[in-house]
Amino acid sequence: MTAIQGFIFDMDGVLVDSEPVYMKQERHSYARYGVMLNETELSRFVGTTQRHMWNAIKAEYGLAQSLDCLMAEHHQQLVDALNSEPLPPMPGVTQLLGTLNKAGIPCAVASSSPRELVEIVLRKAGLHIFFTEIVCGDDIEHSKPDPAIFLMAAKRLGIAPSSCVVIEDSAHGVAAAKAATMFCIGLLNPNSGQQDLSAANFRAHHHGEITHWFSEQ
Repeated sequence: MTAIQGFIFDMDGVLVDSEPVYMKQERHSYARYGVMLNETELSRFVGTTQRHMWNAIKAEYGLAQSLDCLMAEHHQQLVDALNSEPLPPMPGVTQLLGTLNKAGIPCAVASSSPRELVEIVLRKAGLHIFFTEIVCGDDIEHSKPDPAIFLMAAKRLGIAPSSCVVIEDSAHGVAAAKAATMFCIGLLNPNSGQQDLSAANFRAHHHGEITHWFSEQ
């Protein structure tokens, strides 16, 4: 790969193990409308925007409520849940970010979640200090697997996409990173559902492996 000039992190399931919180709240929201999904069905929305998810649910189950109404209700529920949950950083991620910081590698967050949720999670995990740029689901028109979010993050960092490394825990995220011509590390997080990360350039079970990999570059 070309010399690494920047790192782009997905948030949920990569910086903080928040996917179980999201899935629990999604189940609650769906149940309100008589929709019951198993873990495999929930897993297909990991890494996508709220708009993409509710568009699909509304269409597939013929929900009468407007898209804006469905999203607003679910968003408020998530804000309340995230504010009341402890959200520690993933093991080893603070050390990895510290190593990148020392090496002068700028870092960005590229999360499909709305900005309000991203800010809550990063603040509670104490990780906001490590990132110069944050791109959220609200900033883009097309959800992952479209590469738009990663291309915007690279542009804001002022770095060529081919010089960026992306860390992702979802199949949609890996596909988006590859479409953006970025080197992709797939983080195998069992709490992110059944994700096929085989298209990633390198797969890791924890952030310590990524720190070790980076040190060898």
